[in-house]
Amino acid sequence: MTFIDTHAHVYDQELAPQLDRMMSDAIAAGVDKIYMPAIDSSTLNAMLAMEQAYPKNCFAMMGLHPCYVKENVDTELAIAKEWLQKRSFAAIGEIGLDFYWDKTFTVQQYHAFDTQMQWALDFNLPIVIHTRNAMGETIEAVKPYAQKGVRGIFHCFSGSKESAEQIIGMGFHLGLGGVLTYKNAGVAEAIKDIPMEWLVLETDAPYLSPVPYRGKKNEPAFIIEVAKKLAEIKNLPLHTVAEMTSQNAERVFGVR
Repeated sequence: MTFIDTHAHVYDQELAPQLDRMMSDAIAAGVDKIYMPAIDSSTLNAMLAMEQAYPKNCFAMMGLHPCYVKENVDTELAIAKEWLQKRSFAAIGEIGLDFYWDKTFTVQQYHAFDTQMQWALDFNLPIVIHTRNAMGETIEAVKPYAQKGVRGIFHCFSGSKESAEQIIGMGFHLGLGGVLTYKNAGVAEAIKDIPMEWLVLETDAPYLSPVPYRGKKNEPAFIIEVAKKLAEIKNLPLHTVAEMTSQNAERVFGVR
């Protein structure tokens, strides 16, 4: 039984002291592929080093995270595009809109998001989307690109049943992580009737640890708890959830 973690920041400095043990645990738990979203230029070296250290397990994306969109947005975008022209990446991500902390750079966030979705068309890559306090705005921004064939994942899905239906209606997958295991989050109800073919698993390590690991740094090995919860919701055997979500992830990213 193997799993694919479609979204984990395993290169994060918080995880550095336990990196080898964490990766060993992940591989032992059957997590044979981990997709790493980019943040900005300050974390690129760490992400690429992780890919080099674990070439069969870790795969890098390229992009600019909306929370890191500032005055220097064009400089950051230029760096990301240069890397995309230099070598292949699994996806463009994580990109999107985040109006939770601050709306100072709203215009720049839209600019970065549109630019990177156009790259997805130019480089024929999927996108991995971050959205927080901006679900409606994000769906509206994605629609014209989805109509042109852009596909990917709405990472850390925590929206309503209606937004889930809109997302899969555009041909996008829902990334399910630790939030699925939280009692009052409402995600279980929102995805209950969503067909399995649109669901993928993720951890977002080191963030959003699933029950029973809340309060600890998240790790790819903990994906088993998300899978167990999904198996319970869908009334499916765990091995079926592992197989189906892995097949879905491979459809998004391509078999590696």
